[in-house]
Amino acid sequence: MNARHQQIIQLVSERGSVSVNELALTTGVSEVTVRQDLNVLEKGGFLRRVHGSAVTPESDDVGARMQTRFAVKKRLAEYAASLVKTGETVFIEGGSTNALLARELSVRDDITIITVSHYIAGLLREKGGDVIILGGLFQRSSESVVGPLTRLCIQHLNFHKAFIGIDGWDAATGFTGRDMLRCDVVNAIMEKQTHTIALTDSSKFGQIHPYSLAPFQPFKQVVTDAELGAEYQQALSDRGIYVSLV
Repeated sequence: MNARHQQIIQLVSERGSVSVNELALTTGVSEVTVRQDLNVLEKGGFLRRVHGSAVTPESDDVGARMQTRFAVKKRLAEYAASLVKTGETVFIEGGSTNALLARELSVRDDITIITVSHYIAGLLREKGGDVIILGGLFQRSSESVVGPLTRLCIQHLNFHKAFIGIDGWDAATGFTGRDMLRCDVVNAIMEKQTHTIALTDSSKFGQIHPYSLAPFQPFKQVVTDAELGAEYQQALSDRGIYVSLV
């Protein structure tokens, strides 16, 4: 993704709808080039094309959530991608930052990616390496699979690293999530002997949600942005969790 693509995403995110003509004037390229850009960005789920304009995706889409704090999430995704070594098998769970991580890794053919997210699988459809999509009950709200079959699949697979999205963290509750079934999938991942990484922007810290994530098997690492408060950094370190600020 180039700087012009990021500028278009930012404009559409702020305005909700921007015409092709205005995007061409703002970015300094032709309308033909803008239309080509919009095709690429729509394919990635960042926006939708309508007649003569670009608009934000539906509010519950992963693509729409990617636009919130996009620059921060992209930076986190780039760093997370740098942690993946040649020959490794990695699990990417779900969420907007993990979707951006999948985009970063889609250019590599030297790794294997496992996911429960059909949205992420779509981003990897042209990847040169292997992509393993797990089975289970399809949850439309998250575009992911959940349930006992998904848990069984996880139990029979091995991977070097797992990147997991979170909804909240608080010193009193630890990591938490909004969705019970997705949290059950995460807890199955956490039971594996692997390097587990919570990939999230700092806005999730201080939030509490109903369902516990990894209450008995703490994450090995948290990758987040430098806006994370010092008190959260210290509390995570006290629990033996390595914090990477990007």
